[in-house]
Amino acid sequence: MEKVRVELAERSYDIVIDRGILSGIGARVRAFGFSPVIAVVSNPTVFGLYGDTVVNSLKSAGYGCLPVLIPDGEEYKDYFWTYHILTELLRNRLDRNSCLIALGGGVVGDIAGFVASVYMRGIHFIQAPTTLLAQVDSSVGGKTGVNHYLGKNMIGAFYQPKLVWTDIAALETLPRRELLCGIAEIIKYGVIGDAALFDFMERNREAVLGLENNALSFIVKRSCEIKADVASKDERESGVRAILNYGHTVGHAIETETGYSRFLHGEAVAIGMCCAAGLSETMGLMDGSQVSRIKSVIDAYGLPSELPGDLNIDSLISHMRMDKKTVAHEMKLILPEGIGRVRIQKGVREEDIKKALVARRRAPV
Repeated sequence: MEKVRVELAERSYDIVIDRGILSGIGARVRAFGFSPVIAVVSNPTVFGLYGDTVVNSLKSAGYGCLPVLIPDGEEYKDYFWTYHILTELLRNRLDRNSCLIALGGGVVGDIAGFVASVYMRGIHFIQAPTTLLAQVDSSVGGKTGVNHYLGKNMIGAFYQPKLVWTDIAALETLPRRELLCGIAEIIKYGVIGDAALFDFMERNREAVLGLENNALSFIVKRSCEIKADVASKDERESGVRAILNYGHTVGHAIETETGYSRFLHGEAVAIGMCCAAGLSETMGLMDGSQVSRIKSVIDAYGLPSELPGDLNIDSLISHMRMDKKTVAHEMKLILPEGIGRVRIQKGVREEDIKKALVARRRAPV
């Protein structure tokens, strides 16, 4: 069993990583002394696979369970389904010492965490991530929220879980496309702060895609260590935490422009990382060979690295202006200077952004 500590004073918590631990979540939860009924927020697919395991574990620990299911997909991470979850909690009279368990991927974790932050002005929640992307990224650090048609994650709160309970065995049932989305985030961690992790992803493609236990344990733990370290230093993204958004400014713009239904989050981020690397080269911040290396590893894992030719560049830039890092109409972008090192770049000229996006756009078919 691996453990990573997120140090946030009285809001500190553990990320526990192992294979086959979902059945033990009840015993761990019991130590917190929550109210007798625990809500398990999930989607039908994940709950069908792991719901009985979690519910039975909680019942063995003396808890009643309230399953609350939402549809599977980024387009359902919105106000409507937030209201639905809140209604179920109220109808079943959960109180201020109650707990939610987010059983699923990033959509479930984000919306359940947001609900926990606002229900009775804040109740407990636990992340039980079942996708690679959620295990290495969205379940850690306390960012919660829902989407608006004008922008992704524009409504939310910084709200930390009590625990992150990560069972890497869940990745065995993960669709290949979803697995690759998590790999995109791991590549991101290598670019922003760990050249050795990037090297590992380059050299161990078969082991990673083959879900070899040692490879999975290493990349999940190392990614969590990097994110925990950054989040502990800057919980509310007033400074260094912004580096975790490498690839996300363009990625979120792509998701918004396509209505959250054409690309999975990790796919959009993969394209965004290549665009940001190209912009770094345009601005003279990084050597072209490093740009090629980033694109090559993204291509090697079967992730997209080019903008679709039918996307409107001006519309993408308009969405980028809505990015949460933009202050007083000044865009800030996370740009790599080399593998393992990035900078927070203010005042990037829109003409340079447009040039980089055009260069990365695939010709329309």
